[in-house]
Amino acid sequence: MGIPKEKLVWMYEKMVQIRHYEETMEKVYMEGKTPAFNIGAGTVPGEMHLSNGQEPAAVGICAHLTKEDTVASPHRPHHHAIAKGVDLNKMTAEMFGKETGLGKGKGGHMHLFDPDVKFACSGIVGAGIPQAVGAALAAKKRGTDAVAVAFIGEGAANAGSFHESLNLAALWKLPVIVVVEDNQYGISVPKEVATSVESNHLRASAYGIVGERVDDNDPIEMYKVSERAVKRARNGEGPTIIEIETYRFLGHFQGDPELYRGEGEVPALREKDPINRLKASILSEGLADDAELEERENRVKALVDEAYQFARESEYPEPEAALEDLFVTP
Repeated sequence: MGIPKEKLVWMYEKMVQIRHYEETMEKVYMEGKTPAFNIGAGTVPGEMHLSNGQEPAAVGICAHLTKEDTVASPHRPHHHAIAKGVDLNKMTAEMFGKETGLGKGKGGHMHLFDPDVKFACSGIVGAGIPQAVGAALAAKKRGTDAVAVAFIGEGAANAGSFHESLNLAALWKLPVIVVVEDNQYGISVPKEVATSVESNHLRASAYGIVGERVDDNDPIEMYKVSERAVKRARNGEGPTIIEIETYRFLGHFQGDPELYRGEGEVPALREKDPINRLKASILSEGLADDAELEERENRVKALVDEAYQFARESEYPEPEAALEDLFVTP
């Protein structure tokens, strides 16, 4: 496959870890929200957007990033955060609203921020693109080889921030990569009735930059396409748009009745689970055996379980803490 074993196995580990994290959160989130769903109740109140099935988009590019590279993520951020190396304990505590969280429990799952690995996310659609462009501009002015990555859904590619940001990034040849996760739906609206182009990577030609597409949620191809994009960015050759065809196994948010999806759609997507496919590739190439992979699976799953235990045992902030860490403008 032309990919080092350590990279492939790292990708597999991270995909397993992400999936176990999301499946655990899927259960935890529903605590206190049944039998009648109440979005404000339970252990983890508020909206929750999970990324089961979309793991290749995150691991394929993060395999090429360092702590000095910036990642800006949208409202479905957990797979990106885990692949970028965000502190798992603090991330989970933040979702539980605990004082040991990344933002002392004040941001929640759509506002995760870890400056130690240069990761941030936002609940505003398309907001991460100008942030990534700003980080890329800073890297260029400082004379470093750092790159910035903005992850967005395919619906955000129709937002003004996408076009305005890429115009500047192309004009100034900034080291930024926009990864468009095409999971077929903008909330409940199918891509084909909302977007005028078949694939958003085609829009790259309008800015005179490179655009590439990864079909069928393929983590190996995502790795290869991302390797080229990161190399171009570090060499001063400007931005890239990567669109990956990926699969969202769950609804747009937890509690989504998914009435817009056909009965057999999700089972058919699960038949193409990218984790199983990557494992089969590793085994067939003789890069690892079942015992080694199982040991690695158990290790990363244990880290997830420890993070949830840490979050449960952490304390909630004191009421007066609501008045701390604030800023106002006149």
